[in-house]
Amino acid sequence: MASVGLRGWALCTVSLLNSAFVFISGADFIRFISFRAIYHNITGDTTLCQDSIPWSVALQDSSVLGSLFVDLGLLALFIVQHSLLAWSPVKHALQSVLGTLNRTAYCFTTALALQIIMRYWQAVTGAPCLWSVRHAPWSIWFPLLCFSLHFLCWAIICSILMIFDYPELLGIKQVYYDCLGLGDPLSHKSPRAQRLLSHLRHPVCLELGVVLWLLPALSLDRLLLAGTLSTYLALAHSLDKQDLAYLCIQLNHKLQLFAEPHQGSGDASDHKEE
Repeated sequence: MASVGLRGWALCTVSLLNSAFVFISGADFIRFISFRAIYHNITGDTTLCQDSIPWSVALQDSSVLGSLFVDLGLLALFIVQHSLLAWSPVKHALQSVLGTLNRTAYCFTTALALQIIMRYWQAVTGAPCLWSVRHAPWSIWFPLLCFSLHFLCWAIICSILMIFDYPELLGIKQVYYDCLGLGDPLSHKSPRAQRLLSHLRHPVCLELGVVLWLLPALSLDRLLLAGTLSTYLALAHSLDKQDLAYLCIQLNHKLQLFAEPHQGSGDASDHKEE
């Protein structure tokens, strides 16, 4: 029993440390992809682009092409990591080796890939912007509008992740359930919930799309980042009409609970964890 207890403590420690790393990486990613880009434009006087340089000259500049090549390689690293470890043969192989830490390892490598992207990302400053809001009064108000909408989108994303069982998403729940002998947390969810999660782990496509594209100035490297991640999001999910119907049923159920809170405690026992 002592060895089992020590094993459980070790697994919990690894899982919690990984969660802290993922949380820090998430905060860094928000600053990198959203608020830093707006901060450069908050006065409407951006230094991200050189509008005086023609596109024909910029696209022949070795420094511009070199930066785009590095950025494309960084995005390819993230996409390969995120897709390869989610591929069923690789997933089952890692499951047999790592056991309950499989999801933890997936989240750790994802956070590590994001850290590499943020650390080595090359901003393209030797080319024009695709668009840039610089004329008053929009040079002041539009960056503030972008900041507000980005903040709202990130708040929605965090809320959705919490609703979609954040501890299970990070791999914490798998370790906890294993220590208590409860099996896989997904087995305690309804079949329709399991089907939805198998098609899309974190349904934040719309909000992330707004964050990627809604900026006061769109530089060439940001176009590469937004275009690549948007395409990957569009191709990665496989939601269908059954998933949409299930989400609508769950949304209506939640709205009914909020509308009639006095019935919530009585109805809760009639529903399996979803």
